[in-house]
Amino acid sequence: MKKSILIGLMALLLIAVSFAGGFFNNSSVAVESLPVESLTSNEINGLLQMREEEKLARDVYLTLYDTWGLQTFYNIAQAEQTHMNAVKTILDKYEIEDPITDYTVGVFKNAELQKLYYDLVEEGKKSAIEALKVGATIEDLDIYDLEKLLNETDNQDITLVYNNLKQGSENHMRAFVGTLERYNSTYSAQYISSEELNEILNKSDMNNSSMENSSTQYNSGNSSHMGKGYRGGRK
Repeated sequence: MKKSILIGLMALLLIAVSFAGGFFNNSSVAVESLPVESLTSNEINGLLQMREEEKLARDVYLTLYDTWGLQTFYNIAQAEQTHMNAVKTILDKYEIEDPITDYTVGVFKNAELQKLYYDLVEEGKKSAIEALKVGATIEDLDIYDLEKLLNETDNQDITLVYNNLKQGSENHMRAFVGTLERYNSTYSAQYISSEELNEILNKSDMNNSSMENSSTQYNSGNSSHMGKGYRGGRK
C-alpha cells in the first residue's frame, strides 16, 4: 500500500515538474521516468490517431503561413512539431510502429487525413480570417479528441502526454481566437461545447511560456523533421 502511494506521489510530482519546466523540451525524459504499463487496443489506436492528427495540424499551419504570412501560424506549427515528438516518445517506449513514414508537408498515407488536409487548406486560402478559423477548428477537434482519449486510458505516461497536448491546444486556441479578434471576427465551437470554449478563452495563459516556449522558438530533438519536404519561404 505504502509503495503504491509513493509511486502515485512521484507521478504527480513528475507531472508538476513537467508543467513548470517545459514538458515539450524534455518529453522523452518525463515519459521514460514513468513505469511501463500494459496497453489496450484503444490506447494504441488513440496514440496512432494523435500522432497523425498533430502532423495534420502542423502541415496545415505551415501551408497557411506560406499563404498569409501570419506569424501565428508559423509559431504554432513549431509547437505542433513538438507535440508530434511527444507522442512519438510513447510509440518508441512501447515499440509501436510509427504511422508517419513521410514527414513531407501535406503528404499522408491515410486517405481520410489526406482529404481533410486538402479541405482545410482550401478553406483557409479563402481569406486570412477563414484561415484563422481553420486553425481554431483544428484545435477545437484536438481538445475534443484528447478529452475522449483521456477517458479511455489510465496509463500514467499516456495521461501525462495527453494532458500536456490538451493544455497546448488550449494555448493555441487562445492564440487563434485572439488574432481573430484583431480582425473583428469571432470563432464558434464546432466540437467542444460553447461553454467549454468560453472557459478556455477566459483561462489564464500563464502556462504558455513554461509549457510551450516552442511556440516562439523550436527546441525539440527531432527538429530535422520540421523542414523535410517544406518549401516555405516566409519566416
